[in-house]
Amino acid sequence: MAQRQTHYDLLGIGPTATATEIKSAYRKAARLTHPDHGGSAEDFAEVTLAYETLIDADSRARYDRSYGTESSYLRGKAPAGAGHGSNPAPAAGDSVRFGTNGSRPTTSDATIYLPGLDEPGAIDRATSVSQVHGAPRKRGIFGAQARLARENRTVQLISRQLLPLLPAARLINGLHAPGGGYIDHALLGGYRLALVHSMMLPKGVYRWDGTSLLRDGKHIDPPKIAPLVHDMQALFPEMNVTGWTVILSPDGNLHEPVIDYARGGEPGPMNAVNVVNAVKLVREMKMFLGTGPAPHVVDRTILGRLLGGMH
Repeated sequence: MAQRQTHYDLLGIGPTATATEIKSAYRKAARLTHPDHGGSAEDFAEVTLAYETLIDADSRARYDRSYGTESSYLRGKAPAGAGHGSNPAPAAGDSVRFGTNGSRPTTSDATIYLPGLDEPGAIDRATSVSQVHGAPRKRGIFGAQARLARENRTVQLISRQLLPLLPAARLINGLHAPGGGYIDHALLGGYRLALVHSMMLPKGVYRWDGTSLLRDGKHIDPPKIAPLVHDMQALFPEMNVTGWTVILSPDGNLHEPVIDYARGGEPGPMNAVNVVNAVKLVREMKMFLGTGPAPHVVDRTILGRLLGGMH
């Protein structure tokens, strides 16, 4: 069997690459492997896992100590001398990194809770296993009924179209933002976090270039979600945090309105802000949350911290 490529090989960089070089290499590899550009979900997941491992100093250091033997563990066979000398045997925590038969974990693997459901944690068992937490709420004395209806539409979309496919994902609605204001929805999957806001716009074709949303030359301001992503990333450095604005159609058509993307504006995990319609949100969330390094894990500590920020 051929030697499995290391994370460095997958990104086309050397072991001494800087954080800037890692980010640049990932952007190129992500564009080449993303299914929207003719790549495969498997290849895209591999390069994303490589990026998330190497961009964090602690996980990179752990990887650098072990990647020489990782290919043997992925085949389900420890290298010769494992546990006897410098090559350590797989630790108990490897169930987070490796799924069924030693393969990379997927959403179909049995859900793992950290700490376990029988161990003390920040939240109780019933809260841990529930997939949906909270609901859209009034803000201040007067609640905007249109906003509440729009947010409820988003909750229904995620609950019906996405959560059944991602057993370990958790949806938290109505969060206080760290710097003030609110986060409509937070979608947690393994060690990835998507912040989701919404807009209701008429049918038609809109253009998104990564910063501006246009229709017939008219500029439309999407929700200002980039600062929220920045603040939440600072609060949860162990997470990969991204922002998403879903544009909903008044008649409930998931394919409307149509979003036309300028070069550089396509949705992706490297963007602080992404603009999508309903069907694209479901597709991109399946990709973003389902291809992370531990999509089958519910970290009860992180979930508890998020729930503590609900208003």
